[in-house]
Amino acid sequence: MSEAVKGVTAMVAVCTVWGLSGIYYKLLSHIPPIEILAHRTLWSLIFFAAVLLIQGRIALVGQALGNRRSAWVIVFAAFMISLNWFVFITSIQIEKAMEASLGYYTFPLVAVLLGAIVFRERLVRAQQLAVALAAAAVITLTVGLGVAPWIALVLASSFGLYGLAKKGLSVGPVVSVTTEVLILSPIALVVLWVVHSGGQGAFGTTWRDSALLAFSGPLTATPLILFSYATRRITYATVGLVQYLNPTLQFLVATFIFREAFSFWHAIAFAMIWTALALYTTAAWRQDRAARRALESS
Repeated sequence: MSEAVKGVTAMVAVCTVWGLSGIYYKLLSHIPPIEILAHRTLWSLIFFAAVLLIQGRIALVGQALGNRRSAWVIVFAAFMISLNWFVFITSIQIEKAMEASLGYYTFPLVAVLLGAIVFRERLVRAQQLAVALAAAAVITLTVGLGVAPWIALVLASSFGLYGLAKKGLSVGPVVSVTTEVLILSPIALVVLWVVHSGGQGAFGTTWRDSALLAFSGPLTATPLILFSYATRRITYATVGLVQYLNPTLQFLVATFIFREAFSFWHAIAFAMIWTALALYTTAAWRQDRAARRALESS
């Protein structure tokens, strides 16, 4: 099996896990999202630390925090991914999984917009049109439903800002995420202490809930490790294309398993987003192909 095929296979596995993860969180819908988030943080830390210990790279966590600028960037990234996780878990519990999928569909376009604003990256006409269509989709949904799709907006913007922060880090993804959950772990411990001191903690009450909460560690860590594996073997354009599998599975789960309502306004907004993504993907693919041709000719 070629390295490219291995990379695509790993990326498909990653997006499948992410896309179906809503089913897992639905099983925990009787537990408050903040408690689930605290467990996800701590069990992820344990899993990631074990991986780095086995690899002999645990010292890199201290090095990442040793630089003041890098440390502040990691702190910002930690709170952005924590916000993203919390809102996603909450969206499943309040039956807004479809809106969550809209957020992850919109994320690539938010990332393009942030790149243009922060790094002055030039947008080609197709990308400009894609961003405009995404904005029009949000406005359409807001007008049609009478309320802004806040879950989608928060998920897309928090993940976009998280990616922006990670772009400025020199450490690898596994080390950076380990450092992020390490920073968040004191808050997670305080949350669990408050919950358990009030006699409301879910962990330890039943084997089912305890096992499911502990499983949040490998469920979080394994896709990120596979993602790191995939990105080293396939082009960025391929990563972006396969990544649409994640929100697509979320959308299908929300529609056919959770049976959430899909209104006329949802249909219009999603059609606009899908059109915007088609434009964006085509433009990205052409840019990637042109860059490879230029590299080959040089």
